[in-house]
Amino acid sequence: MSIIDNRKAFFDYFIEERHEAGLVLEGWEVKAMRAGRANIKEAYVIIKDGELYLIGVHISPLPEASTHIQPDPTRTRKLLLHREEIDKLIGKVEQRGFTLVPLNFHYKGGRVKCEIGLAKGKKLHDKRETEKQRDWQREKARLMRNPT
Repeated sequence: MSIIDNRKAFFDYFIEERHEAGLVLEGWEVKAMRAGRANIKEAYVIIKDGELYLIGVHISPLPEASTHIQPDPTRTRKLLLHREEIDKLIGKVEQRGFTLVPLNFHYKGGRVKCEIGLAKGKKLHDKRETEKQRDWQREKARLMRNPT
């Protein structure tokens, strides 16, 4: 069950691989995510000291869930992966010019997971082609519904 999707990532990047990672979250963040108050549109993943961190995710705190603390909506959150996966991703990002972007947040076994994608940036002509394809699919669906 998906909580939030990053549709902008599919427009801006070619997604080569997908990996599922756990997140280090605080309690108020999980409650806010359940209420749908997260935004990953401008988020990205960085590599620091052999670990992966999620930057730019905005989770708006709920007023009733975070009364005794001072929440930071855009704090850096650590991603949890196996060491072999991290090493493989670091190698691809450093050698081949890939980047890591968050694709969605979803639930798995009652926990919030983040799906990250190994991505390569699109050029402007690729983005235009994607937009043409999307418009054609929309037009085709409209014509199939209304065959007059």
